Amino acid sequence: MLNVRMIFRREIQSFFNSPMAYIFLVIFAIVSGYFFTNTFFLFGQSDLRVLFDMIPLVYLFFIPAVSMGLIARENNIGTMETISTLPLSTFEFVIGKFLAGFCLIMLGLLATSIHFITLVYVGTNVDYGAIFSGYLGLALMGGTFTAIGIYASSVTDNQVVAFIIGVFLVLVFYMLDKTLVFAPQSIVGIIQFLAVDYHLSNISRGVIDSRNIIYFLSMIGFFIYLTIQTLEVRRWK
Repeated sequence: MLNVRMIFRREIQSFFNSPMAYIFLVIFAIVSGYFFTNTFFLFGQSDLRVLFDMIPLVYLFFIPAVSMGLIARENNIGTMETISTLPLSTFEFVIGKFLAGFCLIMLGLLATSIHFITLVYVGTNVDYGAIFSGYLGLALMGGTFTAIGIYASSVTDNQVVAFIIGVFLVLVFYMLDKTLVFAPQSIVGIIQFLAVDYHLSNISRGVIDSRNIIYFLSMIGFFIYLTIQTLEVRRWK
């Protein structure tokens, strides 16, 4: 755990020593605030449903942008060779990087809590259960996309290429359930189960099913495993 903490702290410091973290948090807050104020004050809807529907679309591009340099930058500047000589396992390295990226995403999500506070004090008939499940679903989706972004960052030395691969992969998993009308009936169930948005929509309705939780945790574990294996292969080449 000491090594994981070291990598996590190093990465968080690098985020906030550059403008990237501040730009991400400010833009995330502005976009979420725009959609919340539109539905709350203009249309009088006392819920966060539109905000919860919009944030996954922001995730599609922001999370690959946050995670694109987590490993690709190390490969590009040559520090991976130095890191590989340290008493640090690949698992600890990847977990530390993942937690740092996930933490920044959660800070962005936390910034939207101001809208929840506004809703509590100004709105009526607030559904706390739906809000809690909505935030839980967004946190799990954020973790899944962060794991995918880290995997994309591990397969290349170029951060732009990592971003493109990351956007492509998260778009594929997000859009899968939108392609069901074109899929053969025999595989519709499989495609639907693999779709991130399908599980998010289930949780956002206020129904916290263990199958949806297991799906997100399995996706995170799967892409972290792929990242570890990719780095191990690259190390021995």
